[in-house]
Amino acid sequence: MWDPAAYLRYGDERSRPFHDLLARVPADRPRAVVDLGCGPGTLTATLADRWPDSRVTGLDSSPEMVHRAAALGGPVEFAVADVRDWRPGPDTDVVVSNAVLQWVPGHQDLLSRWARELPPGAFLAVQVPGNFDAPSHRALRAVAGRPAWRGVLGPLLREAPVEDPVGYAHLLVAAGCAVDAWETVYVHLLPAPADGDHPVLTWMEGTALRPVRAALDAAGWSDFRAELGVRLAEAYPVRGGQVYFPFRRVFFVARTGARAEENL
Repeated sequence: MWDPAAYLRYGDERSRPFHDLLARVPADRPRAVVDLGCGPGTLTATLADRWPDSRVTGLDSSPEMVHRAAALGGPVEFAVADVRDWRPGPDTDVVVSNAVLQWVPGHQDLLSRWARELPPGAFLAVQVPGNFDAPSHRALRAVAGRPAWRGVLGPLLREAPVEDPVGYAHLLVAAGCAVDAWETVYVHLLPAPADGDHPVLTWMEGTALRPVRAALDAAGWSDFRAELGVRLAEAYPVRGGQVYFPFRRVFFVARTGARAEENL
């Protein structure tokens, strides 16, 4: 189960890649805009601000997230849906997927299908975290690999569930798209509380640790969390009251079909 409050704890840092992605989408007056994996809806609402004449829809598999999003009001329609089942309509001119597809095994096949099914000249804009080899995730896999948790957590954690920019560019070019692909490393400066949890631990609780928490009982989660916190404190020391947390992200914007030969 997703916790919107935990996810929004670092809302400013999590929203920046979304805005950087959308800045590279040159759509003028799209007929329909779909945000796949809309989460709590705060970023989806900005799509309606940018394209006020478009029909904007936000979809997410989490009822908790969609409930939070629907409470925002406004012109955006929100609904519970699985991205694996979604099919574009004939007027879907912009599709956004921000920090979602890393959770979907085999999402490369989905991307190829969406590129084929979207109308000519549509935009597919995607961002995924590319930090799976970062110290945070190496620590997570190391603790999950301990005998106490290996049997339960081993199947939940994958080494590299996403491609690099070249991999995504090759995939979408093969599907007939023009592609703009890149990566960025954000250095987040996270305030360190005088006492309490390490900020990278609280960051991970909003995303990467969600399936771990769901798989463990209360005692197991407490022990796991404590051990991971020690490792994270060693990997990301506090300097001058804050923690420097590098975070790599992978982006691409693909334009489909008959006008794909145009530059983005």
